[in-house]
Amino acid sequence: MPTVSVGRDRLFAALGETYTQEEFEELCFKFGIELDDVTTEKAIIRKEKHLEEEEEAEAGDEDEEVIYKIEVAANRYDLLCLEGIARALRIFIEKEASPLYTVSDVSSKSILKMHVKPETSLIRPFVVCAILRGITFDEARYNSFIELQDKLHQNICRRRTLVAIGTHDLDTIQGPFSYEALPPQEINFVPLKQVKSFRADDLLEYYKSDMKLKKFLHIIENSPVYPVIYDNNRTVLSLPPIINGAHSAINLKTRNVFIECTATDLTKAKIVLNTMVTMFSEYCEKKFEVEPVEVIYSDGKSMICPDLSVSRMEVPLSEIIDPIGISLDVSEVVTLLNKMQLEAAHSSLATGDFNIVVSVPPTRSDILHARDVMEDVAIAYGYNNIPKSKPKCMTTGGRQPLNRFSDKVRAEVARAGYMEVLTWVLCSHEENFSMLRRKDDGDKAVIIANPRSADFEVVRTSLMSCLLKTLKHNIDHPRPIKIFEVGDVVVLGGDRDVGASNNRRLAALYCNVSSGFEEILGLVERIMKVVRAPHINAPDNYLKPSDEPEYFPNRQCSIIFNGKQIGNFGIVHPEVLKKFGIPDPCSFMEIDIQSLL
Repeated sequence: MPTVSVGRDRLFAALGETYTQEEFEELCFKFGIELDDVTTEKAIIRKEKHLEEEEEAEAGDEDEEVIYKIEVAANRYDLLCLEGIARALRIFIEKEASPLYTVSDVSSKSILKMHVKPETSLIRPFVVCAILRGITFDEARYNSFIELQDKLHQNICRRRTLVAIGTHDLDTIQGPFSYEALPPQEINFVPLKQVKSFRADDLLEYYKSDMKLKKFLHIIENSPVYPVIYDNNRTVLSLPPIINGAHSAINLKTRNVFIECTATDLTKAKIVLNTMVTMFSEYCEKKFEVEPVEVIYSDGKSMICPDLSVSRMEVPLSEIIDPIGISLDVSEVVTLLNKMQLEAAHSSLATGDFNIVVSVPPTRSDILHARDVMEDVAIAYGYNNIPKSKPKCMTTGGRQPLNRFSDKVRAEVARAGYMEVLTWVLCSHEENFSMLRRKDDGDKAVIIANPRSADFEVVRTSLMSCLLKTLKHNIDHPRPIKIFEVGDVVVLGGDRDVGASNNRRLAALYCNVSSGFEEILGLVERIMKVVRAPHINAPDNYLKPSDEPEYFPNRQCSIIFNGKQIGNFGIVHPEVLKKFGIPDPCSFMEIDIQSLL
């Protein structure tokens, strides 16, 4: 969940009221957010630099501003800045009504235009733009403006992969603008906070040592063309999603802000643009009014953005109050929705019920369904005020048969003296194949496209490597070591629409000074015995010799059920043990318990 840091005094000034910490915590709880921490700016810096308590005391300042860290819902992008939080709380405590966001009326000749070249489809095909005219910044507002961009980049923009925001001083550039995609050798400009010009490919090399920007280089560095935005004088505004140009950088004196959002996802781009302009149009000369920009594509299609229109939903009253379990009349529901920035009215139906007509503002992109409206009513009503009750009937839910069966298998293996372990579903490619003397033919394992670590490259196709790793890290325990796991593996298969399926397995490992083959054999026979009655009719000759590479030759068997191999067991091959760093002989078994259900 995102956490937003705001100055307490500035927040209270925006709310028009002062609260004690306890009172503000209560207000946050009622609204559905949480006061996560109370700190100061210096304390945050000291924590980041890992300063000691003595240094902290020496650096103390009684007059230092108190910072509130407020945790908000991940889909409430309008609450990622002080302006959004303060506005939402003012409306919630009914100090003001929801504002009406408007797009200024600009003639087709006067409207600024952004021309999109066809090459952008190779890298980032979409762009949306808007202008904040007559905005007034001070230091706090400016910092909040920049911080909102960072929060959006980390959240809905998915670290700039889906959307990247560029903000520019409109008075330093000249329209119309063009959004292009060019080879990096053809792009030259002075980037933000620099004084010399860089070629685009040299710039990316330069930023590989930058702690902040190096995280975004991978988005475009392997592309033959880089996205770039020019003004009418061929001045570079930005190299999205990496850096803006120094020429159009905004500052405290900026009065007109040009905002552009390049994207691979047009819907997300529109949400991000709407969030930026609705939050800070509050400081414009014409409050809550935004100037549009026309985006023209190479195929002749065009659109005017931003789209600040209000969408409408009609929800029956019963669909709102019945799932919550409360009794409210229609006027009370309308009042609660108005407190949540959802302008509401009602209409009568022939059935005697009422329809709630909800106007969803451009700030509330999280409202997609009637259930979202119901959730806002529940929040405004107060979760603590909702009476507790048991469901009238259980039409859905309950434990799945496979999970109940898995628990029974766990209990049986535990009674045999084995200790259960829980391991990762992901493992390295080497552990899943070569360390087990298995070959990867390319049609067995699900491969992770962009693994964060070499330890999590594939989804396991067997529990064997996981138990052997567990044994390796507990090799100093007294013998015998008897461990087991009941867990899922994932196997590729064309019978599922996703191309793969989960499979529940039981695996057990026995380690001692001797191999313990008879121990594992006894466990297999016990499992097959307890599950064969009353619904399983397993034959007595369900064991057949096998030739699996991970086991010692002639010391292994397959487990056959209904003519299909559902498992195997045997003495683990010495080469496998050596690769895992295990000095003692081991025996192992693995069974597909879904086949026994």
